[in-house]
Amino acid sequence: MKKAVLVIGMFALLAQGCATPHVVQTKKISDVNLSCQQILSEIAEADDFEQKARAERKATGKNVAAAILFWPALIGTYSNTEEAINAAKDRRNNLTNLYEQKKCR
Repeated sequence: MKKAVLVIGMFALLAQGCATPHVVQTKKISDVNLSCQQILSEIAEADDFEQKARAERKATGKNVAAAILFWPALIGTYSNTEEAINAAKDRRNNLTNLYEQKKCR
C-alpha cells in the first residue's frame, strides 16, 4: 500500500513539473476600447506568450525526466504548448485586424 501511494505521489509531482504555458484569450470584450498604442502593446504581449510556449517545447531537463519517467506527461506538455501557440497567434491576428479597422498608423 505504501509503495502504491509513493508511486502515485511521484507521478503527481512529475505531472506538476511539466510545462504548462499560459493559453491567452484570443478575444476580449475590452479589446474594442483599446487605443492604437495599447493594441501594439497587446500584440507584443501575444508574441511574448508564443515565444515562451515555443521555449517549453525544447528538450529541458524537466521534459527529459518526464519523458523517461512518465511519458504521458510529455504528450500533455506538447499538446498544451500547441494550444498556447495557436491561441497567441489567433490573439495577434485579432489584434492586427482591430488595429487595421481603427485605421491606426
